[in-house]
Amino acid sequence: MTEEPETHPKIPLAEGFLRSFVRWLVIGVVLLWSLAALILLATRWIDPPSTAVHIQRHLQAWIHNTPYHERYKFIPLGQISRDLQHAVVAAEDARFYQHHGFDWHEVQIAAEDDLEGNRTRGGSTITQQLVKNLFFGTGRSILRKGAEFTLVPVAELVLGKRRILEIYLNVVEWGPGIYGAESACHYYDGTAARNVGREQAARLAAILPAPLKRRPERMNNYSVLILERMRHMGW
Repeated sequence: MTEEPETHPKIPLAEGFLRSFVRWLVIGVVLLWSLAALILLATRWIDPPSTAVHIQRHLQAWIHNTPYHERYKFIPLGQISRDLQHAVVAAEDARFYQHHGFDWHEVQIAAEDDLEGNRTRGGSTITQQLVKNLFFGTGRSILRKGAEFTLVPVAELVLGKRRILEIYLNVVEWGPGIYGAESACHYYDGTAARNVGREQAARLAAILPAPLKRRPERMNNYSVLILERMRHMGW
């Protein structure tokens, strides 16, 4: 009696290709995430020479063939006036020193505003904005949000609040080609970041949500609100 040769079910070519593609896609995502986490760890000691937003603006200027001049100078947090630090925190993330990367209360308020069709604020914290600036630029997508969600706790863990604020204040976009507090203060007020007072600081912080459209001298109402927030927070 002869034995039947053992047969194995054959995997269709398309299914095999799909499995291989998914496997390599997952490996690629893990490698990219690991690289981003290592970069965050490195920025604990190394000041970022550029960010995704800086690169994005360069590319946009090149594509549209428009002139572009970048102003970017990284300075220690101690050389940025306390008034400017406080104004930015009051304007962008009032619970910055209380949360661990996500402010769920602000997220809830933003979601309720969305449902009512009357959104007046975002739910992003300074840590979230920093991660977005460093790695993702200004674009929006579900994938970007997912990656950001996983990297924010890493930033909080390896950098700490002081370093997060220091990097954010130095890399954030403050106008066309203007990045960081030092460049912004020189451009708008003709002075160093260490010399900026309360009212100047509030006007500068007021343009951060839309830095390509707003100018400090036009921010009368919002700067008054920021000053009120600063007083309420004991600053």
